[in-house]
Amino acid sequence: MSASAKVKTSSDEAPVLFKSDGCLRQYVLNRPLKLNALNEEMLNILRPKIEEWSQGKLPGIIVGTGVGRGFCAGGDVATVVLDAANPDTLPKAVGFFHREFEMDYILAAMPKPYVAVMDGITMGGGVGLAVNAPFRIATENTVFAMPETKIGYCPDVGASYFLPRVDGEIGTYLSLTSETLKGRAVYEHGFATHFVPSRRIPGLLERIASMEDPTGDQLDRLISEHSADQLPQGLDSPLVGATRVALDAAFGHDTVEEILIDLNKIAQDNAKNDDVRAWAKQTFETLHLRSPTSLKVALAAVRRGKSMTLLEALQMEVNIATAFCHGASPDFRTGVDHVLITKVKDQPRPRWSPGSVEEVPAEFIEREFFTNYTPEQSTAPRLQVPEWLAGHTKLISPMQYALPSEEEIRHMVDGSHASSGSTALTLDEVVAKFVALKNGKEGVKEKVLEVVGRRCYEDPDKHTDKKWLKWIH
Repeated sequence: MSASAKVKTSSDEAPVLFKSDGCLRQYVLNRPLKLNALNEEMLNILRPKIEEWSQGKLPGIIVGTGVGRGFCAGGDVATVVLDAANPDTLPKAVGFFHREFEMDYILAAMPKPYVAVMDGITMGGGVGLAVNAPFRIATENTVFAMPETKIGYCPDVGASYFLPRVDGEIGTYLSLTSETLKGRAVYEHGFATHFVPSRRIPGLLERIASMEDPTGDQLDRLISEHSADQLPQGLDSPLVGATRVALDAAFGHDTVEEILIDLNKIAQDNAKNDDVRAWAKQTFETLHLRSPTSLKVALAAVRRGKSMTLLEALQMEVNIATAFCHGASPDFRTGVDHVLITKVKDQPRPRWSPGSVEEVPAEFIEREFFTNYTPEQSTAPRLQVPEWLAGHTKLISPMQYALPSEEEIRHMVDGSHASSGSTALTLDEVVAKFVALKNGKEGVKEKVLEVVGRRCYEDPDKHTDKKWLKWIH
């Protein structure tokens, strides 16, 4: 059992458990043999309690945890695909996504503080439960991914909203490749706001229970107090430095074809270092394994979601899910059968149809996944915001308590950040300002140094020994 959920459980108990202790309101996903994958029963148990806690007049901090090796490994898509294959149960398949996405929105928008403890596998539907929480804890056990293109589907649960809002093209890369981030890297790229060793989670939950009515800043400081004593020098993620430059360049295109062309060029560019060429080659080969249709739907959704609200992005994803359930592409059923049901081991690539990205016309993607299924045409269900949440439209930024983003660092360097003083700054000054802004959070200096190393140059002052940072646009 993971340290995040030292709650007595058994296979005879409900798949979601609840615990109230002082200020703590804890839900525990309790389906460990399935890595806490969400099914209809779990959603039906979870939502009423979350709504009850959210509307309660007493102070309370809602905390989400999971039993076993996962926080939540995703949604129970095998059941969804079986339901979608039968006209009689097709509405049930669509209804699962509808209920799941409404639950994700409630967790993101509810007025009570929400802490998601991603201690273990956190993928797909599990990401949806966590990633828009103002407080998201990664541990050394965290394995984070949106793996939908592996199964012929498209990243959902708000992915089209949050993936384009992290640094550079990291979100696009994760959306298309289905690759994972692990441990500290989840924190370093902003998908978690804190990194806490798994063994310290029980003590943290006890401290949360003892709080009375904390502010967000107080809760942020409390969680930070339980972080690692001292993170190692530098960042843990492999997606930094020259590899990150290549990633942002390749995945900055608006077509999958251009992304593949760029990756192939980088893989063969002798001017690049060995690590970058190896990363590009592996990434090119990984994309070849994914559903061509899914790649194009995912890229289109991420690009559109960048200018949407969370609710708008979730509605777009309901529409897309409805299209997949109605068979707009056979790849969803093919992928789920290949990966999750028959579990074919000797054939890494399912029999996708069409088999290449060149055979998937842009007009087909637009028509089948973004036009044909909408609430306005009564062809897809509309997400309903609960009446008690209707007036609570301003969501807390999921990046508020995370490490500084690349955009924040750019604003500090170019003088447009509120704390910059509208003057040129040295590297030491930029680091000091972010350390102060983030209350000494572990990893701030390392994150700033990595971003500055890629995106800035130092301009020596002719009259002093100072070197002013300049952003490379």
